[in-house]
Amino acid sequence: MNPKISDFGIARAFGGDQLLDKTRTVMGTYGYMSPEYIIHGLFSMKSDVFSFGVLVLEIVSGKRNGELCDPDQSLRLLGYTWKLWNEGKAIELLDVPMEDSFAFLEVLKCIQIGLLCVQKRPEDRPTMASVLSALDSEITTLPQPKQPGFYAERSTDVTLDGTLGATNNLTITVLVGR
Repeated sequence: MNPKISDFGIARAFGGDQLLDKTRTVMGTYGYMSPEYIIHGLFSMKSDVFSFGVLVLEIVSGKRNGELCDPDQSLRLLGYTWKLWNEGKAIELLDVPMEDSFAFLEVLKCIQIGLLCVQKRPEDRPTMASVLSALDSEITTLPQPKQPGFYAERSTDVTLDGTLGATNNLTITVLVGR
């Protein structure tokens, strides 16, 4: 009954003495991978911190990272959490069946730690040692989180080539032998 979190997809490729590496192929579970890893193939210890933060927010909310969480259906978990945090309504993230099970301040601390872990820039994310220390102690002052990675509202006004508009252009090429 002592669960351990391990292997978010890159632990096998990352040596114990490495601080940073670059891969040719991205492997892991989408939704838990850090922005710098997906976009540039760069992974570090802070990549796992990102994954841990996603997991913390999933546990608090009872929702998966890929789900649309916002009532107007435009934000996924990280964006919705960030929106609630900025509006001073972070407690609304708590999964309804768990509302009466936890202290208000503990829930807010977990949400804040989760947001600190999923910050866009790896250098802004805490180390796992400081995350565990914050979770295990009575610390009440934590830094304010910055915008998470992959914070984006879903838009229906973007075409396949990334330009604004309502038209999607598609070209189909059929190869015919001679």
